[in-house]
Amino acid sequence: MKSLGKFMLIGVLGILMLALAGCGGDKKADDAKPDMSKPVIVGVNPGPHAVIMENVKKIAEKKGLKIEIKEFSDFVTPNAALADGEIWANCYQHEPFLKATMEKEPKYKLAKAFNTALFPINIYSRKLKPGDKIPDGAKIGIPNDPTNGGRSLLLLAANNLIKVKNPKDITTTVQDITENPHNYQIVEMEAAAIPRSLDDLTCAAINTTYALNAGLNPATDPILKETNDSLYVNIVAVREKDLNDPRLKVFQEAYQSKENAEFIKKNFPGSVYLGWNE
Repeated sequence: MKSLGKFMLIGVLGILMLALAGCGGDKKADDAKPDMSKPVIVGVNPGPHAVIMENVKKIAEKKGLKIEIKEFSDFVTPNAALADGEIWANCYQHEPFLKATMEKEPKYKLAKAFNTALFPINIYSRKLKPGDKIPDGAKIGIPNDPTNGGRSLLLLAANNLIKVKNPKDITTTVQDITENPHNYQIVEMEAAAIPRSLDDLTCAAINTTYALNAGLNPATDPILKETNDSLYVNIVAVREKDLNDPRLKVFQEAYQSKENAEFIKKNFPGSVYLGWNE
C-alpha cells in the first residue's frame, strides 16, 4: 500500500509539473508578443519609396508605431535581408517581382502584406501629342530588362495595338507577340537610356522615375497611360510568420491613410495611383 501511495504521489506531482510547465509556456508565448514600443525596420529603395516612407514614419509614430528606414541601392538585397530577419518589412517592389523572387528562392518564405501605390510605366513621345494615334510603322522603344519589357508589351496589348500570347503573362517578350497589324518596330533599350533617345523614336515606354528625371510629367505628357488595374501595383512584403503581427495593421493604416494619400498626390502628381482606393 505504501508503494502504491508513493506511485500515486509521484503521478500527481508529475501532472502538477506538466501543468506548471504549460503555464510557463503560455507566459513565454505572451512574452514573445511584439513590443509596440520597439522600432521596426523597413527596407526601401532611394527615390519615391524612400520619400513616401518618411511620411508614413511620421503618421505611424502618431499611432504608436516607430519605424526605422533602411535604404538599399539594389533590388535583390532587400528581399534577402527580409528573409534573414535584418529588416521587418520592405517596400520597393511590385507583386510580380516578389513572385519571381519566391520562385527562385522558395526558402525565403516571404509574402505580400498589402498594396501601396503604382508608379506607372507610360508611353511618351516628342513627335505625338496625347490623344494622337501611334502611326503604322512607328518605332517604339521599350526597356530591355525582362520585367519592364514585358510590362511595356502588355501595356501596348491592353490598348489593342498588338496582341500577345497571354495578356496576363508578366514574362511576355517580343517573341510572344502574335499579331502586329501596324508593323511597329519594337526597339529594346536600356531603360535609363530611353528618355535620351526619345527624339530618335516615335514613342517609348518609360518608367516613372526616369520620366521625372527627364523632365516629363506623368500626369499630362503620356500618349498612353498604365491604368490602376495594372499587375504592377507596388506592395509591402513581410515574412509569412509576421502576417498576423499586430504592428502590421498599424503600419498599413498609416500607409493607406488619407494623410499619406494626400502627401503622395501632392508630391507625385499624376505619377502615383493609390492601389487601395482607385
